[in-house]
Amino acid sequence: MRIISGKHKGRRLQAPKKLPVRPTTDLAKESLFNILNNHYYFHEISVLDLFSGTGNISYEFASRGTETITAVDGDYGCVSFIKKTAAQLELDITAIKSDVFKFLDKTYIKADIIFADPPYAFTYAQFEQIANTVFERNLLLEDGFLIIEHAKETNLEHVAHFSFSKNYGGSVFSFFELPEASSEEE
Repeated sequence: MRIISGKHKGRRLQAPKKLPVRPTTDLAKESLFNILNNHYYFHEISVLDLFSGTGNISYEFASRGTETITAVDGDYGCVSFIKKTAAQLELDITAIKSDVFKFLDKTYIKADIIFADPPYAFTYAQFEQIANTVFERNLLLEDGFLIIEHAKETNLEHVAHFSFSKNYGGSVFSFFELPEASSEEE
């Protein structure tokens, strides 16, 4: 895997082969960050990286200046790799070993961007549970995005708060956001 931009631009990282991961491809990651670059100043936002695996997405945010990043994964090897790599690169990433669903049910961490890259084999109900929990628990900050990466065979357009999706090869990023406050609520 490679860090695409920021202070560690071009840096290649080699994760142990035994980790149960499917890192986001460089092409998909570059496209995702091109979208986000039009919405955010990376040094001003906070990120929650769920099912973080190797930490690929967290490193990209940190390299671009994001200072508040929490990476959550249920695999001890993944969390250890993220902690070790973040320390080597002097990146401020907090890595937490936890079942993501249990973490979401208990956390009070709110973020501008919540990125979730669960196993592509998840059921529709499991993908929906991620979005529902994020919005029910008010974990997404105003003007933020929940982004769920999934296989192109999975369609999340009917999940509450869906906004748009972008396809990159076999991967899709589905974006979810809070509804605009209407004038009736004021």
